[in-house]
Amino acid sequence: MALFSRSRRLPLDQRDARLTLLDKRMQRYELSVDDIPQSVVSLTDPRSLEYPYIRHIARVIDAEGPAGEPLITVHLGAGALTLPRYVQATRPGSPQLVVEFEPELYAAMLEALPLPEGSRVEVRFGDARAVADEPVDDIAATAADGTVWRDAKVTVVDLWDAAVIHRRVASLEFYRRVAARSAADGVIAVNLLDGSPFDYARRQAATLRTVFAHVAVVLDFDPVDDEGPLGNVVVFASDAPLAAVTHPQLFGAPAPEQLHGDALTAWIDGAAVMTDADGEDSPDPDDPRWD
Repeated sequence: MALFSRSRRLPLDQRDARLTLLDKRMQRYELSVDDIPQSVVSLTDPRSLEYPYIRHIARVIDAEGPAGEPLITVHLGAGALTLPRYVQATRPGSPQLVVEFEPELYAAMLEALPLPEGSRVEVRFGDARAVADEPVDDIAATAADGTVWRDAKVTVVDLWDAAVIHRRVASLEFYRRVAARSAADGVIAVNLLDGSPFDYARRQAATLRTVFAHVAVVLDFDPVDDEGPLGNVVVFASDAPLAAVTHPQLFGAPAPEQLHGDALTAWIDGAAVMTDADGEDSPDPDDPRWD
């Protein structure tokens, strides 16, 4: 891979997708779409994570089994492969599957920012909902190398179209399909964007609670602040007790806000489960209410 000066445009239909060099010494790059940051990666230190929400997901991955032990990990949405690179650095040889909608963008990103030698990261191109809808044992749900989306220990749901998450990958029906492809004690991490009064995030938490026995919300701002900002909300879900709840210290300091059990029930406050029939896209960050 050759370092490029400052910025390189990548193929993505009529949209502006770019890789921008942020730090030459650390070979740190930002992938953006229409000027909206999607991923930041460091080729020299994949353990260095830019955004707090990514660090929260990484800490939960760290807690899923003994240090260094390979984990079957699935990433719905690729970006610049920040978390696949992290998993490979911390758990070498982990079998990882990426489901990605944009093959040209993915190929161009990977050409510019190749994965480390020895990585077991395979890709299945297609719409994540369409792939999830396929029977679990269907050969069509298999990557080119034979990697199947099944028995995932960790599934990261980070399905952004620039700044929007579409309703078809945020519904009860979708999450049931994700659950069917997870290990019995597998963990789902869903990255959302929302702000007070958190109508969207509360519906998402209610939906995941319908599918999974244990759900926790983690965010880096006050979840009851009526004038709080728009920001990332991570929802963790599993049929096994969550490390985010049993070991809250794993997130380090300053500790993020965490909601689970009765506190999460109070925060959800009767928000409706989101289905294919009545779902909604995530909030528009350009809406004036966030100003």
